[in-house]
Amino acid sequence: MTDGRFAIVAATFYRDLADRLIAGAQASFAEAAAAAGRPTDPVDVFEVPGAFELPLAAKYLAESGRYGGIACLGAVIKGETDHYDFVCSEAAAGLQAVQISTGVPATFGVLTVDTMDQALARSGGDKRDSGRHAADAVLALVAVRRALSGS
Repeated sequence: MTDGRFAIVAATFYRDLADRLIAGAQASFAEAAAAAGRPTDPVDVFEVPGAFELPLAAKYLAESGRYGGIACLGAVIKGETDHYDFVCSEAAAGLQAVQISTGVPATFGVLTVDTMDQALARSGGDKRDSGRHAADAVLALVAVRRALSGS
């Protein structure tokens, strides 16, 4: 596993939101590389249809040994059925299970909101940018791992 190479896996059910979240995560990874005086490694981006598929994709990426961390991104907007509750809960639990079982950070950058306006407010450009926050969480966990390994 390499601490310096990262992946993004994004649920594209809401394509516009996914693109905004991806941009935020990419910016965070690029800024961290620049601050460390390293060239910016390309961040591999993978897409899945929805948030429910994020955990399995993250598991594949984590087990590949190619990535030090994975920012997992998407959006689930509440509708009129219980589907929202199941998707949100299982995506969160699945991503937590991936990172606990593999030791590779697989952070939860999935918007779980009531409205599209709430999703837009949390998907790019300002302090509530969930794509950026997911990448920041990956970087923080990698820093903990490095500190404990002495490298």
